[in-house]
Amino acid sequence: MGNRIIINEQNMKKLILAAALACSFSTLANTIPETPTPLLADPIIEQFSGLGVTVKSISDSPIPSIKTVITDKGVLYASADGKYLIQGTVIDLENRENLTEGALSGLRKEGVADYQDSMIVYKAENEKHQITVFTDITCGYCRKLHRELDDYLAAGITVKYMAFPRGGLRGSGYEDLRNVWCAKDAAQALTDAKAGQTVAKVENCSAPVSEHYELGQSFGITGTPAIILEDGSLIPGYQPAAALSKALEENSKKS
Repeated sequence: MGNRIIINEQNMKKLILAAALACSFSTLANTIPETPTPLLADPIIEQFSGLGVTVKSISDSPIPSIKTVITDKGVLYASADGKYLIQGTVIDLENRENLTEGALSGLRKEGVADYQDSMIVYKAENEKHQITVFTDITCGYCRKLHRELDDYLAAGITVKYMAFPRGGLRGSGYEDLRNVWCAKDAAQALTDAKAGQTVAKVENCSAPVSEHYELGQSFGITGTPAIILEDGSLIPGYQPAAALSKALEENSKKS
């Protein structure tokens, strides 16, 4: 007979909650208050640590008795006693404002800034704007965007790439991106790889591909290309240079 797995009620609850988290991290968020609660002994921390989620800060949310929890998986909500996790988008109906997207924009802007030194950058000579693109080598629209790189640069848009292997952290997609980031001329290696050339293997090299991937997931990214604008807002998918330039100009006027 094969091995049997016995799941008690407590373990079943953990499994159900873990599955819900895996499906929903990309859609959970809220505004981030300016003064987060110090991380002392807290039932929320205890519950989340059992799911493999690292809590960075806990703050009050606009909803009474609900806490905003900043984690390595994004922004989550929880009841103060740590018993309940609330999934979904928070909308301020009075002001017609998506608080979820606003919170994620702040997290993206901060997170991207932390990884500036590990990006592959194609700088515009007359730079007006910068975009950060989570990219993969094999995705068709990632290749299309890169083929039109000169259009972005001519429009004054500096393109900064972060790695996001669509197949996760195993297999050739991950290894190819790692080798690209490890190449002596990473910018040329990425261009060659997106043109369909074989990626040269680099021995004994450490690259931040897994870190980029996990960061992208915490931003709510599920596919490539994913474009982060200067204000932290996300454009999921390819955008031609003209349309992207217009969006960047509009964002500049708002700020």
